[in-house]
Amino acid sequence: MRVLSVASECAPLVKTGGLADVTGALPRALAAEGVEMRVLLPGYPAVMAALEDVAPVIDFDDLFGGPARLLAGMAAGLDLLVIDAPHLYDRAGGPYHAPDGTDWHDNPERFAALSWVAAHVAAHGAGDWYPQILHGHDWQAGLMTEYLRSMDAPGIRTVLTIHNIAFHGNVGADRLGALRLDPSRFTHDGFEYWGMISALKAGLVGADALTTVSPRYAEELMTPEFGMGMDGVMRHRRDDLSGILNGIDHEVWNPAKDPLVTPYEKPAGKLANKAALRAEFGLPEAAGPLCIVVSRMTFQKGLDLLLEALPALTARGGQLALLGSGERELENAFRNAAGQDANVAVRIGYDEGLSHRMMAGGDAILVPSRFEPCGLTQLYGLRYGTLPLVALTGGLADTVINASPAAMAQGVATGLQFAPVTVEALRNALAHLCDLYAQPKIWARMQRNAMSQPVGWDQSAREYARLYHRLAAGK
Repeated sequence: MRVLSVASECAPLVKTGGLADVTGALPRALAAEGVEMRVLLPGYPAVMAALEDVAPVIDFDDLFGGPARLLAGMAAGLDLLVIDAPHLYDRAGGPYHAPDGTDWHDNPERFAALSWVAAHVAAHGAGDWYPQILHGHDWQAGLMTEYLRSMDAPGIRTVLTIHNIAFHGNVGADRLGALRLDPSRFTHDGFEYWGMISALKAGLVGADALTTVSPRYAEELMTPEFGMGMDGVMRHRRDDLSGILNGIDHEVWNPAKDPLVTPYEKPAGKLANKAALRAEFGLPEAAGPLCIVVSRMTFQKGLDLLLEALPALTARGGQLALLGSGERELENAFRNAAGQDANVAVRIGYDEGLSHRMMAGGDAILVPSRFEPCGLTQLYGLRYGTLPLVALTGGLADTVINASPAAMAQGVATGLQFAPVTVEALRNALAHLCDLYAQPKIWARMQRNAMSQPVGWDQSAREYARLYHRLAAGK
């Protein structure tokens, strides 16, 4: 089974969030299921610098504004196809934003090119390699189904995975020509969305199968509260939608072998990592739990709620160490909180190594998201015995067993959930967390439960492989 994964980012080469972790881990997980997956990526500077064993396979005279090449190569153990298009991708900044934080003005063309090349590979191959399935991720790959319509690619089946439906990739209808789109498809049943071109909607209506990253999020997407304006489309496609839970890479996130932390097979591993983490953040000794947050700092993540609820943690001897970046107002608010309370420490930015040390040294990880398609940080927390306290939504609900009276009586709890997603409910959950932490035997049992939870890709890879085979068989 040959599958081309079409993505705008892929760990460890380029990463802004969980999407990259998924697209980086899935090829290795699927190999065990007999799936040969190559990843199609834009040729950002970091990707081009990492590429090895490079072979040009296709030349394009004009790829949305300039010449380009498709390169085959390897990087970080991944089999890649990379779009070498300097006019689109060779620039400082991130994959979506300029150094000043604004969106690249030509993002519609940059990711239309990604989708167009995916369709071209489906129709004409990359050298002697032809995919049977195109598996696109989020709006950046949404237009691939539209381009396939204009190319002779019989038998190619398509999958679109929704990692976060909040991002639509909308642009004005005046770009129809520039994006090489068929004007007759600019309709309610096509890729038109409130008078705009919607790359996400193109994929939602055009892909043979839709997946999202947890079973509960699949249900939530069909509601006005969580569907972000696409709930009607999702209800229409409900028979083609499945929720396949994300996993994590056991080799990258392994507390027994993580080179960034004290190995957990040593009895003092967690305690040593906690002491080191406190020292790194400049936190004093404290009687309560050391809680961590590793997150984008946005409204979605509910961190404004955490700011208001923080006194419920620190008044009980608890502490907070936060790593993240995002909305300037939230960044400044947490900086102010750290300046006013010695038990709150903040690092603004992205630091992969520090995130590992935080998972290893924290007692609990807080994920108070208003919505969360799957979430990966709670899975990292489970793996490292850093108990998740999460909102009851999306994949957070699917992956954490709440410390309810029934779960505690059966000895199966792995963390805490709270609902509704309000300040008061979060305060109560933090108080409950402190109560549990004050009972060492109960806390240790929950840590053992958490670390024994299956959080890898095995089951999910089998589900993806079954989906691919079903589609390839025309079912």
